[in-house]
Amino acid sequence: MENNRNFFITIALSVLILTLWQVFYMNPRVESQRETARIEAERQAKTAPATGTQAPAQQGAVPSLPGTDGSTPAGREQALAATSRVKIDTPSLEGSINLTGARLDDLKLKRYRLTVDNNSPEIELLNPSALPNGYYAELGFVGNETTGKVPSPDTVWTVDGNATLTPTTPVTLSYTNDKGLTFKRTISVDENYMFKVSDTVQNAGSAPVTLSNYGRVTRFDKPSTPSIYVLHEGLIGVTGEEGLQEHKYASVEKDKQYVPAKSTNGWLGITDKYWAVTLVPTEKQPFQPRFAYFDDGRPRYQSDFLTDPITVEPGQSTTVESLVFAGAKEVSKITAYEKDLDIRRFDLLIDWGWFSFITKPMFWLIDTLYKFFGNFGLAILATTVIVKAIFFPLANKSYKSMANMKKVQPKMLEIREKYADDKMKQQQAMMELYKTEKINPIAGCWPVVIQIPVFFALYKVLYVTIEMRHAPFFGWIHDLAAPDPTSLLNLFGLLPFATPAMLHIGIWPLLMGVTMFLQMRMNPAPPDPTQAAIFTWMPVIFTFMMAGFPAGLVIYWAWNNLLSILQQGAIMKRQGAKIELWDNLAGMFKKKPTPAE
Repeated sequence: MENNRNFFITIALSVLILTLWQVFYMNPRVESQRETARIEAERQAKTAPATGTQAPAQQGAVPSLPGTDGSTPAGREQALAATSRVKIDTPSLEGSINLTGARLDDLKLKRYRLTVDNNSPEIELLNPSALPNGYYAELGFVGNETTGKVPSPDTVWTVDGNATLTPTTPVTLSYTNDKGLTFKRTISVDENYMFKVSDTVQNAGSAPVTLSNYGRVTRFDKPSTPSIYVLHEGLIGVTGEEGLQEHKYASVEKDKQYVPAKSTNGWLGITDKYWAVTLVPTEKQPFQPRFAYFDDGRPRYQSDFLTDPITVEPGQSTTVESLVFAGAKEVSKITAYEKDLDIRRFDLLIDWGWFSFITKPMFWLIDTLYKFFGNFGLAILATTVIVKAIFFPLANKSYKSMANMKKVQPKMLEIREKYADDKMKQQQAMMELYKTEKINPIAGCWPVVIQIPVFFALYKVLYVTIEMRHAPFFGWIHDLAAPDPTSLLNLFGLLPFATPAMLHIGIWPLLMGVTMFLQMRMNPAPPDPTQAAIFTWMPVIFTFMMAGFPAGLVIYWAWNNLLSILQQGAIMKRQGAKIELWDNLAGMFKKKPTPAE
């Protein structure tokens, strides 16, 4: 029992610390950073016209960005109309390619919207660089004095033939310079989110030329809501011997750039919680990856690569192929791209975390059940039942041990009274009793210990996978990845005011707290006052803490508690142990005797 007490005290103190840290540190910090991001966005919108031209590119380096022309458009549509474009129209995407730089800087996701309302705007993934939230992908070349001007950010390409990019109709662009080099760029796209860019360089001159291929994903802003520790948002890639590279916005702002070793395969880009834009360089040439932050002119974040020089002999041509992923991080599609296109560890674009051996199977199980039930909420409930079944033998053994502990409680109380002044003999007598009765004193902890990794795995799945985004349950739960929208303080919407975030407690968190309270009352009241106080207040603390967690996670916890109550009750009844639930509940309403009585 001493081990049990220490175990639960540790859990309670940890939960209390996390709750206080969330309420008094993280919540004010997040609100402050949101307000700072909003003010900064407004400032950039006002000052964008004043940005000047940046320094020219150095030879052998990814070119710098050209400055604005001093007349930043008033909005997105005006920015798009300022340049000639090729339309993009697929089942998943709509937008356009900017013929200046052949830049992918206008992309909306047809299947995803800002809110659960079907009439809300589509997600705007990429935007022209003239806007404060400019975000784009670009491929080009770096030449020298022998190559003449090669395709770069300010090159205006010409459309050859078809002017609309669809999954069945690629688009071909061309550019010829004064040195006899002709660049033919064919851009194709699948029905989802992968673009293929094939650049053919023809040398009609009399001397060989050498040039390098570059690519970059550039972003001028960052998410207004700071990411939490369970999720990476920022610059990312898998290259060279280093493998996975993850650099948050704050770290790259501080260190300016990270330059891994050269690589012959891999990918790199920028990732958000649900969306990403990445480049997959050609495997024909080794390339130098880089993750950088520039504060010259307009601050910006950039993941880029530069290949080793490519030589094109007179009268010959060479072709370089690169891939650009721009879209939603759907698990099935990311997995298919990794396998079908042989992209090295492309699955790491989704942040499964260190415990991917748990989170991946958890997602697979929920997703498989979703395909059967047609509802992610029901899939979570079914997953809970399956997990319970898998761990049933261990839980069964634990509950049996707990039932046996109840049977020997009178003997334990006798030992406590007999050796009240000698803790060492009391402990020795307790251990001898456990050995004689074949009882494991910490067996009751196992159901809680088992639940912790499953809980965090489900939390990770709900938080990072886009499949859970805007997934409805029943009734008022329209998004399992968001907190329960109802609140006790305004009588679940009957009173016309919003409640503060830290006091927001919905119906499902209350149900979770009630089931946790009932589960703890299945056992006799602990004789130790400290332990009794912990058991009393732990459901309250968990209710407040879980109120801000995704509704799907709270539903899982409440359902798991209910199953545990039923399972524990059945086992205790079969073992002949008394179920203390009703006595404990009745005892709460009995008048306690005063010292005089």
